[in-house]
Amino acid sequence: MASTIIDSRIFGDMFSDARMRDVWSDENRTAKYLDIERALAKVQGQLGIIPQEAADEIVRNCELSMIDWDKLKAKTEQIGYPIIAVVNQINANCRDKLGEYCHWGATTQDITDTAAVLQMREGLALVEQDLNEIGDALAALAKKYRDTPVIGRSNLQQATPITFGYKMASILAGIDRHRERLQQLKPRVLMGEFGGASGTLSSLEKGAMETQAGLMQELGLAQPLISWHTVRDTIAEVGAFLGLVGGSLGKIAMDVKLMMQTEVAEVFEPYAPGRGSSSTMPQKRNPISCLYIHANISVVRQHAAALMDAMVADHERSTGPWEIEWVSLPEIFCLLSGALKQTKFVLKGLEVDATRMRANIDITNGLVMSEAVMMGLGPYIGREYAHDLVYDLCRESITKNRPLIDVLEEHPEINKHVTRAQLEAMCDPANNLGQAGVMVDRVLASPLRR
Repeated sequence: MASTIIDSRIFGDMFSDARMRDVWSDENRTAKYLDIERALAKVQGQLGIIPQEAADEIVRNCELSMIDWDKLKAKTEQIGYPIIAVVNQINANCRDKLGEYCHWGATTQDITDTAAVLQMREGLALVEQDLNEIGDALAALAKKYRDTPVIGRSNLQQATPITFGYKMASILAGIDRHRERLQQLKPRVLMGEFGGASGTLSSLEKGAMETQAGLMQELGLAQPLISWHTVRDTIAEVGAFLGLVGGSLGKIAMDVKLMMQTEVAEVFEPYAPGRGSSSTMPQKRNPISCLYIHANISVVRQHAAALMDAMVADHERSTGPWEIEWVSLPEIFCLLSGALKQTKFVLKGLEVDATRMRANIDITNGLVMSEAVMMGLGPYIGREYAHDLVYDLCRESITKNRPLIDVLEEHPEINKHVTRAQLEAMCDPANNLGQAGVMVDRVLASPLRR
């Protein structure tokens, strides 16, 4: 019976993605062990390091369907690691003791680490696909709402007008940087391991480096310059990268949650009957996907920190830090997959209320246009004096609950320089969007979008 959120029959598909769970499943992990042992035997047979007859027999018996899972579990619990248990079964299935050549010159960590890298490759491919879809969804929103005014917010207070397209494009730029980071880190982290007991391949008298090169070529992985049994920066880098991606997803969830508040009501998660309802308050429409995103990425960050701890390994083969990765790496990938899936759902069906966005700009009686007024008056009365004057008139507008433009128009040091029509132009949010549209266009035209 499942006991974790990731494997739960109830919650599993809300907190994670089935495709990613498959990547980190016992079945796929064991299949990767077999893939490596198969490739190793094939390469060593070609190099004449082991008899070709043995290589052929080992290759024939490296099949997941031949694994006895009860025996694998029992032997793993006895030894502490599953690799010997897998090799034992391959050996037992081979005829004429030819299986004795299986795992020739390798050590448990070689197979375990290389299998983890193969799983990471599959996991990162899913992350890349999801990032592409999220980027496309953000690009569509940025383009559609390029010129749609919405209030910018600073310290949760209304600041100055921006556009909703600008808001989406700024997040999109970060997602595109993640896509670039992913391409940059692949050559570093998709690197296999084959070093033997202490990493020097001392168990092979000849063809050691040729075996290593051929094995990595067979698996489609980079060949390491030197063994990395206890130098774990590449694993930690993957965790850090996924933590960064999670931070960006959390930013999306945070803004959507805040914009869904009843008093704001500018955007909403996609609607489905009953989704986000309360057991006691029928009127509620809770931001369900955003809640799961927030929870997932918070745990992802903690696991990323754990992978930093796993880097502090002793000597050439470690006493415990390595196993941290066994716990943290699958959960990072699975939890992030859930956050990615929920983010895609939110963005692809995001409900945007442009009318409410404009109404929210207007609720302050024009106060949010005070910067534009200050800058507009600057050439006439000086920017610093204009700042202090507009500040005082804003307080008057609040105290008397009057539109700012009326208070401005009545002031003698203002109306002697500008007309009401000029003040109206200063107070029009559409005239104070700065370079928002230009910036949106720059993001959409970026080489990272291609």
